[in-house]
Amino acid sequence: MTSAGRWSLAALVVVAALVVAIWPRGGDDTAPTSTGPSSSAYQPPTFTPSSESLDQLRSQASLAPCPTPTGEAPAGSALAGITLDCVSDGRPADLAAAVGGKPTLLNLWAYWCAPCAEELPYLQEFAERAEGSINVLTVHSDPNQENALTRLIDYSVRLPGVQDGDGKVRIAVGAPPVLPVSVLVRADGTVAKVLPQPFRSADEIAAAAAQYLGVVV
Repeated sequence: MTSAGRWSLAALVVVAALVVAIWPRGGDDTAPTSTGPSSSAYQPPTFTPSSESLDQLRSQASLAPCPTPTGEAPAGSALAGITLDCVSDGRPADLAAAVGGKPTLLNLWAYWCAPCAEELPYLQEFAERAEGSINVLTVHSDPNQENALTRLIDYSVRLPGVQDGDGKVRIAVGAPPVLPVSVLVRADGTVAKVLPQPFRSADEIAAAAAQYLGVVV
């Protein structure tokens, strides 16, 4: 092969390589699509808080006030030293004193929690049936109180509640980092049972209150 032929062949090889390099590859730029099952972990949805002030939201929510202390907090209460803002009016509440002297169900929830949304109306129904024989108090466990109030308005739930964005109650009672969690507290402030699972009916809640607190509703 002559020198000119060799150069021509080399040029063809280079051109062919360039064509291969720049040729579009069908589907290579498309992100892979998983065919497996979706994750069971709940992801909080994107939610834009209302522009209304907290006072306006509280007025619209019309929540029941937090329990009024009837005396000092019981000695040895698991909730001793915890002061949280009442969701209904923003006033600080000494939790141990507020619920002391009466059996109590504390329900830890958050505005983004899907199982909580299903459970809260059952708690409302149970509280109405109980007619004051047991405290039913929600504990919003996320810093965004505006979203909590908006959700409660949407759910038509008017239970008394406290704002606990730092998770003080969860830590005090030794609850796992999941939601919802129901904490059954005796009249003396000691914890009878921690239930890290959603209730599916008011009857289930009544059964738990009877079993762990001796309260028949």
